[in-house]
Amino acid sequence: MKTTLRQAAGSLLVVGLGGTELSGLERAWLKLVQPAGVILFRRNIVDARQTRALLAEAAALCAPKSLRCVDVEGGTVDRLRDALAPIPSAHAVAEAARRTGKNRLIREHGELIAQGVKAFGFNTTLAPVLDLAQPESAEVMGTRAAAADAAGMMDYARTFLAGLARHGVVGCGKHFPGLGAGTRDTHLETPVIQRSVGELWRKDLAPYRELRNELPMIMVNHAAYPDTPSENSPASVSRYWITTVLRKRIGYRGIIFSDDLEMGGILKFMPIEEAAVAAIRAGMDLLEVCHTPEMILRAYEELIAEGERSAAFLRLMMSLAERTARLRAKLFAGGPSAALTPKQFAALRGRILRFSKTIEKAQEVQRA
Repeated sequence: MKTTLRQAAGSLLVVGLGGTELSGLERAWLKLVQPAGVILFRRNIVDARQTRALLAEAAALCAPKSLRCVDVEGGTVDRLRDALAPIPSAHAVAEAARRTGKNRLIREHGELIAQGVKAFGFNTTLAPVLDLAQPESAEVMGTRAAAADAAGMMDYARTFLAGLARHGVVGCGKHFPGLGAGTRDTHLETPVIQRSVGELWRKDLAPYRELRNELPMIMVNHAAYPDTPSENSPASVSRYWITTVLRKRIGYRGIIFSDDLEMGGILKFMPIEEAAVAAIRAGMDLLEVCHTPEMILRAYEELIAEGERSAAFLRLMMSLAERTARLRAKLFAGGPSAALTPKQFAALRGRILRFSKTIEKAQEVQRA
């Protein structure tokens, strides 16, 4: 069956939901948009049974082989911490592995996150963070970044991704091309990162270059890099960063995914309608719109309108829709996993708690 313009536009969106079950309004616009997938937050999650039911109902209204995303990095970004158990941050795990010489701790971190994600019905976690832990971004990044240098980051990310892959969970490296030198939060405003192309290539981009064949997805941030050919445009709408650097110079062939287009980092730069079109023109595969139905529908309708105005944009959307459908079919061929029994769920929670104790003990040794 031939894809229509409306189907193509919808299949380029990954959307957020309002609560712990679908409202009538959400059912209506999901059926209309048929997005590529959904992303849930703590506002959507009570327990595994409720979350799986919500995801199943939403996925039935999405495009085939849809993404069911959640942010579980460990530490401060862990949407399952209340419903399952808190899991340590990437920084804490990487440091524990380095201090003890036990790289298996990183693998276990990935495996436990994958098992937790699957238990709630998700197939994708938006991790690992590949930003370097630099002094400039310490206040914003906290413990999300595993290492200060590219070699340490690559070691963590490669092992973590192997842990996810063992349990069939898709990871997403973020936030390309790198927020390590950023001093502002992209949720609120557009960071301006004063690094040259050469410095970014040697440092921030090294994990993406090295792991290009191991990252199923890469998320692009909303920071501006004025000392590069992208000038003052946020990376998420920059053809230079998405197509010239990531696709051509690095040779990345996976899914390129925007950070949330409702963030201040992009909305203070341009309206969401312009951002959605600009991101697709720049080479983005999927657009994340996480919170309000109004913003989701504005982005969706503008993609359609631009496709009606421009034959070139229509061809681009159709090509992207076909390509991302193939990648989704490959990544999510297995369908949702079976629900855990109460005994299995309790055992998983116990393993996470024991892992957390192991990391805490390693940190105590370090402080001593």
